[in-house]
Amino acid sequence: MNWNVDIALTLATVLLAILAMAFLSVAPDIVLAGGLSLLLVTGVVDVTGALEGFSNPGLITVAVLFAVAEGLRQTGGISFLGQRVLGTPKSISDAQSRVMVPTALLSAFLNNTPVVAVIMPVLNDWGKKSQMSVSKLMLPLSYAAILGGLCTRIGTSTTLVLDGILRKNVPDAGLSMFEIAWIGLPATVIGIFYILTVHRWLLPERKPAISQFDDPREYTIEMLVEQSSPLIGKTIEAAGLRHLPGMFLMEIDREGHVLAAVSPEERLQANDRLVFVGVVESVVDLQRLPGLTPATDQVFKLDSPRSHRCLIEAVVSNTCPLINMTIRESRFRTRYNAAVIAVARNGQRLPGKIGDIRVAPGDTLLLEAHPSFESVQRNSRDFYLVSRIEDSTPPRSERAWIAQGVFVFMIVAVTGFDVPMLDASLVAAGLLIATRCLRTTEARRAIDWSVLITMAAGIGIGNAMEQSGAAEMIAGGMAQVGGANPTLVLAIVYGVTMLFTNLITAKAAGVLVFPIALAAANRLGVDPMPFAIAVMVAAAASFATPIGYQTNLMVYGPGGYRYSDYIRIGVPLSLIIWGLSILIIPQVWAF
Repeated sequence: MNWNVDIALTLATVLLAILAMAFLSVAPDIVLAGGLSLLLVTGVVDVTGALEGFSNPGLITVAVLFAVAEGLRQTGGISFLGQRVLGTPKSISDAQSRVMVPTALLSAFLNNTPVVAVIMPVLNDWGKKSQMSVSKLMLPLSYAAILGGLCTRIGTSTTLVLDGILRKNVPDAGLSMFEIAWIGLPATVIGIFYILTVHRWLLPERKPAISQFDDPREYTIEMLVEQSSPLIGKTIEAAGLRHLPGMFLMEIDREGHVLAAVSPEERLQANDRLVFVGVVESVVDLQRLPGLTPATDQVFKLDSPRSHRCLIEAVVSNTCPLINMTIRESRFRTRYNAAVIAVARNGQRLPGKIGDIRVAPGDTLLLEAHPSFESVQRNSRDFYLVSRIEDSTPPRSERAWIAQGVFVFMIVAVTGFDVPMLDASLVAAGLLIATRCLRTTEARRAIDWSVLITMAAGIGIGNAMEQSGAAEMIAGGMAQVGGANPTLVLAIVYGVTMLFTNLITAKAAGVLVFPIALAAANRLGVDPMPFAIAVMVAAAASFATPIGYQTNLMVYGPGGYRYSDYIRIGVPLSLIIWGLSILIIPQVWAF
């Protein structure tokens, strides 16, 4: 095909977008939205083609699934299961297998980004309790989520959106729920085996750039074992209270009798008061354990329900009227509508019950209160500093079984009754909101708009490549290199997508290369399905760089990784999945 102004402008825009995403610290959604705007203003693509991505059913499904995953997170529906499944590992390989297998399974049915987001804090605590470096666990977590996402149509947002484009462009085409598992399942098995085999040589032990337990403030906090607690009858060890990261169990107050130097074999009883000393992040973790609540009665007398509250730190000023009063005498709850659940003072451990501690200037109080406390008291003379602890709202654990049931219902509806994924996810999200597993504000916040804009703008640029003829021209070049051999052209399409997805992002690479792949199939006169599958797999299977896939970037800092770590362990895995895909695709989806 001959060059023209539209082709030149489209290719220049795509090239600049790729370079910007690969080498500049500019967000992909900004880069692609800017490139799409340029192509729209210059007339390369019409308004319908430019904005088509924003109405893509796959894109809307991804947005709704973010809300569904948030409902599971807010109730502890995933983290509670995770703590049960992980257990006590015998070795690093055993720990990695305990992480990767359930993660891959979850990622097959939930978008893998929120799955990793939910499991990361659980994994961080578990690694510390098990005396293991999280660098041995975080990258396997990301890779398992990516591999598991390849097993179903809904496992990755990239696959969902590309499937939507395929259905639009090719009549009667489209993936069934488990069709892509022909590649995804063997890729997951081989990928997990590869990581378990080579991790000792290729995955170094790193320390996180910032340790969340470097904070010297140590709080004293009392937790009450509720009468209906699932922890009753369990030993301290079995209840997961033995090796708490950054915290230890100092004593148990049982009906006025204090048990000091608590044995790990001590069994918990109803109404036990557990006295812990530790950092604020571990206090947040205690809040999430089902069956444990702060021992202060003031918590139950606050106006708002616990699921509407959060943890807030407040430093007492020297003009605070509560100085030299005990917390019980100060009537703190009545005065501030907040409950003091822990106190930190100059790194010292404070003896006695919370209510008996006398307030002193400079004390840091850990409060359970409505989020509005922060804005109301920020400029108060009673406190020097007021700051909210992120992600500290207690989970609605009593509703976890509802969220899990809704999730199972969604999967059964899609797989067993052929309900469209968009319909099933909308019903699931509606049920989570109706059953108060999820609030509408949380559902809105859970949606990652940058991901959606990236995909929608990428679809618009893909349409520009089609309308300008750029996709046809590039496909022609690939056909010339591969000749009349569709398998060779398929390998080239996969290789180009794999390169792009590691340099830019999975979603951007997928939507940019997809029209080229369809044009290549058309030029060869073969079925486009093998080429569509190759792009879907190559775009999602991003292992060689931290920037290629969002889950890789999420574990980069917490795992203390270096860029070279991804290259060392990820490049061989990428090549293995490439070879496996080119071997399997023509056998399942004939040319």
